[in-house]
Amino acid sequence: MTRINVIQIIATIAVVLIFWLGTRRMRIVPGRFQSLVEMGLDFVRVNIAHDLLGKKDGDRFLPILTTMFFMILFMNLTGIIPFMNIAGTSVIAVPLLLAIVSYVTFIYAGIKKSPGNFFKNSLMPPGLPWFLYILIIPLEFLSTFIIRPVTLTLRLLMNMIVGHLMLVLFFAATQFFIFGLSGFWSLLGVGTLAFGFAFTLFEILVAFLQAYVFAILTAVYIQLAVADEH
Repeated sequence: MTRINVIQIIATIAVVLIFWLGTRRMRIVPGRFQSLVEMGLDFVRVNIAHDLLGKKDGDRFLPILTTMFFMILFMNLTGIIPFMNIAGTSVIAVPLLLAIVSYVTFIYAGIKKSPGNFFKNSLMPPGLPWFLYILIIPLEFLSTFIIRPVTLTLRLLMNMIVGHLMLVLFFAATQFFIFGLSGFWSLLGVGTLAFGFAFTLFEILVAFLQAYVFAILTAVYIQLAVADEH
C-alpha cells in the first residue's frame, strides 16, 4: 500500500459518498446539494452521452461514461489538494485500466450491434480495390485496436504527471529562494509562488478537461462501433 494508493482510495470514497448523499433522498424540488449532484449527472448525460450517442444508446452506456468522468475528475483533483499533492491518475495503472475498459466497451458495442460484420467493417472500409486491403488492414488494425487505447492511456497520464512536476518545481523554487537564499532572492521566490498559485488554478481546469476528453473519446469510439455501417 503506497501513498498514491491511499490517495486513490480516498478519491474513490469521496466520489461514492458525494453521490450517495446526493441521491439517497431524492426530492421533486431538490435542495442545493441534490441540485449540484444532478447538474453533474446531467452534464455527462446531455453533453457526452446523448449528444454523441443519441438518447437510446446514450442511456445504455451512460453508467460507464459517468463513472469514467467522475472517477478521473476526482482522482485528478487530488493533485492540487494540500497534503495529497499528486493525482491518483498520475501512475499508469489507472489510465491503463480505464483505457482497457473503454476498449472493451467499444468492442462489445460493435459486436452487439453487428455480430458478423464489426471486425470486417472496422478493418476493411468498403469501396476500395482489393489489392489495397493488403496495406489497409494492418493500418486499420493498428489505428483502431492498438493506438486508441495507448493514446487514451498516455494522454491522461502525461498531462497529470507534467502538471504535478510543474507544481513541484514552482513551490520547491519558492522554498529555495525564500528560505534557502533569502535577501534579494526572496523577490524571485514571490514570483515563483505567484506562478505556482496561477498554475494550480490551471490544473483545476486541466483536471476537468482530461476527465471530459477521456469520457467523450470513449463515447466517440462507442458511436463509431454502433454506427449503421457496422
